[in-house]
Amino acid sequence: MTTPDNKKAKQSNSRKSKQLIGEQSPLLPRNKNEEGYNGASFTGSVFNLSTTIIGAGIMALPATMKVLGLGLGIGAIIFVALLSETSLEMLMRFSRVGNAGSYGEVMENAFGIVGRKLLQINVLINNVGIIVVYMIIIGDVLSGTSSSGIHHSGVLEGWFGENWWTERTFVLLVTTILVFAPLACFKRIDSLRHSSALAVALAIVFIVITTGITMIKLINGSISMPRLLPKVTDSASFWNLFTAVPVIVTAFVCHYNVHTIDNELGDSFLIQPVVRASLSLCSIVYILTSLFGFLLFGESTLDDVLANFDTNLDIPFGNLFNDIVRLSYALHLMLVFPIMLFPLRLNLDGLLFPSARPLVLDNRRFALISTGLICFMYVTANFVPSIWDAFQFTGATATVCLGFIFPAAIALRDPHGTATKKDRVLSIFMIVLAVFSNLVAIYSDANALFRKHVKL
Repeated sequence: MTTPDNKKAKQSNSRKSKQLIGEQSPLLPRNKNEEGYNGASFTGSVFNLSTTIIGAGIMALPATMKVLGLGLGIGAIIFVALLSETSLEMLMRFSRVGNAGSYGEVMENAFGIVGRKLLQINVLINNVGIIVVYMIIIGDVLSGTSSSGIHHSGVLEGWFGENWWTERTFVLLVTTILVFAPLACFKRIDSLRHSSALAVALAIVFIVITTGITMIKLINGSISMPRLLPKVTDSASFWNLFTAVPVIVTAFVCHYNVHTIDNELGDSFLIQPVVRASLSLCSIVYILTSLFGFLLFGESTLDDVLANFDTNLDIPFGNLFNDIVRLSYALHLMLVFPIMLFPLRLNLDGLLFPSARPLVLDNRRFALISTGLICFMYVTANFVPSIWDAFQFTGATATVCLGFIFPAAIALRDPHGTATKKDRVLSIFMIVLAVFSNLVAIYSDANALFRKHVKL
């Protein structure tokens, strides 16, 4: 006789097996028990999810402090982290109930094939936008950038002067060929656990050095305490506060990778502790970066704070620290790239070839999709002028859908009749907050651009 516990275990094993060989998980190994692979570890999963979260968004967070002030800005970071944990918990709970092995499958359970397609399109918009931001920052760091009419030299430009081989186009081309392309060849996300651990370590190196520089300058009195609250002088400055929302939202969204990491875990019930550990780690990293980045540069903080590290810091070995900070984070972003490419490639394949065999079994299709995506993003990164522009577009559209609107909509749809009253209240709150704040952000950005063109 089959007991309820045995039946539940068989269903769980069946679900895992389906995830590993089905169309929904074409980038995963075909068998978790294949030789040499016994499932991803807790630590490796935390590093991979943390690397998904800690990307380019961290570099724009000090600029959000300039908009919001330190007090409101840090409060917003903590609030969005808690909201992200709530939405991830709901997403994974409804995945379990519906026996779903991917974000797309949960959306399909709730809204049919239209839901899956909508999810895939939003992942494409979000991840292409974020990877383009990575490339822009790498170009800024190595080749320099011009902001508000001021040119900020890149590391290579500072070392060797202005040459054709230190220009952004060539530097990004070399980076794409020598770094991005090889890292894109891995077909299992757990294979990137070591590079993800190094990426997190490099982000911590950035924070440690920035903190040290800031403390030295605070002690010698060369910098003053920044604003704790936003500077609101008129209605335009008030509405401008909402432009920081998409940036903070973008910094925490990792929902498109959580199923992939869950499917590779040796114990699938570890995913919630993995999520909590990753969000806690990333929140600490974000708060420290925002605090000390804004303390160090104050009202001169640029949209990409790395671009600020070309100035004279007025401390011993200041130029050396400048170069270490910029190079360490440029390398961090290079290592984050393949983590972001995984769901992007998966969802593009699902849109273009919904009935094809799993991508992991078709090397030609895998290579063509990977190459096409990398080439497209390389070209785009050479035309988008600012990471703030890219964050505003992706953060106010696709990112907020992936992180908050879609999980909340799944709970409200409740295809299996398991949603609680608390789920419904939280879902309505998340949707209203996300839609309102991002509509205001889009309006404020459009209004600012209009005023800028009128002045010109």
